[in-house]
Amino acid sequence: MEQNAFEIIGGKSLQGELIPQGAKNETLQILCAVLLTDEKVTISNIPNIRDVNKLIEIITDIGVKVERLSEDTYSFQADEVNMDYLQTEAFRAQVSKLRGSVMIVGPLLARFRKAYLPRPGGDKIGRRRLDTHFLGLQALGGNFTYSEEENAFRIHSEGLKGTYILLEEASVTGTANIVMAATMAEGVTTIYNAACEPYIQQLCRMLNSMGAQIKGIASNMLTINGVSMLHGCQHRILPDMLEIGSFIGLAAMTQSEITIKNARVDQLGIIPTTFRKMGIQLEIIGDDIFIPAQEKYTIQKFIDGSILTISDHPWPGLTPDLLSVLLVLATQAEGSVLIHQKMFESRLFFVDKLIDMGAQIILCDPHRAVVIGLNRSTALRGIRMSSPDIRAGIALLIAALSAEGKSVISNIHQIDRGYQNIDGRLRALGAEIKRVDE
Repeated sequence: MEQNAFEIIGGKSLQGELIPQGAKNETLQILCAVLLTDEKVTISNIPNIRDVNKLIEIITDIGVKVERLSEDTYSFQADEVNMDYLQTEAFRAQVSKLRGSVMIVGPLLARFRKAYLPRPGGDKIGRRRLDTHFLGLQALGGNFTYSEEENAFRIHSEGLKGTYILLEEASVTGTANIVMAATMAEGVTTIYNAACEPYIQQLCRMLNSMGAQIKGIASNMLTINGVSMLHGCQHRILPDMLEIGSFIGLAAMTQSEITIKNARVDQLGIIPTTFRKMGIQLEIIGDDIFIPAQEKYTIQKFIDGSILTISDHPWPGLTPDLLSVLLVLATQAEGSVLIHQKMFESRLFFVDKLIDMGAQIILCDPHRAVVIGLNRSTALRGIRMSSPDIRAGIALLIAALSAEGKSVISNIHQIDRGYQNIDGRLRALGAEIKRVDE
């Protein structure tokens, strides 16, 4: 029987070093890009997590030859892709469990002129539309038909042609899908209001190393000169900025001294600044982040003295995936903060568990929560709870590690989807955490 819960004895100070895993969100894009060529692609720093392993399984079943070269390095060769497999019940069942699978459409459409996609799954964090993907691919010449009976989309093209595309939202996965398709479209494609997260930058650099011609990397306007074919390459995944942010929050909440090694600080954008606004001391030493044990931390106010608001924005603004961690962090701060989650309407619904633990939080609506910091006057208390999604899961885990007494978190496959061997790595720092049957 699978051990599907964490049992945590909280209130312990941790100490040590952590090396962040490879970035989950970048890896999902990069794995889809291997479908663009029949030559071998070698990728390193791949995290061993559920969502990534599921996508490797999907592309293997499509016919990609996968070889594991070391613990975190794989080679992929898509020289015998079986397009008929896309029509099977097995494929439909696989992609329905992984939202990231939508990014196979762009590469397949570019190379084979057709694709098939059942509605993909993923986190239950509110509506996550696929319109950006489909409108962009349609503009390039993809024709979509939806089958209600199959709950799936069929896509085909007579040949993609470059065009000007203005995205109505700067969707990361949408941008990735459209960029991959455009690399082999005839002529020039311009994508304006493109997402420009480090993961998109990494994808574009990888595609250029394969022979693509993409200009404007790191900006919100990408210009792509289509080429007839792409080649193999080698690529290394960035450290996961979301895991780095989670570890900063963990150190502060548990009054721990932690060093995050090899963090690619140059790619973290506004993340360190945001934690400093929360009162967290952190020191950047070369490419490492040192967080000292901190008894108290005070949330800054705006210059006019008003309460700080932290909200998500498209890059280079703050990623929405760290708001759950920042919200938990605020529960033991001195001061108050308004957390405004603009992008997803269900991501704040985990705060009821924090309230049960003793946190002072007012949930204003599905998008906004006011946190009134306890300033460590009383510790959170351990409770039984369930992880609703990856990011809320890690936030609840941080809360449990800081709380007095025992907590049990069920549905931990949600945490395992995004965090590699998280319990083992926490135990190495001195945490009391184990997997149990629930």
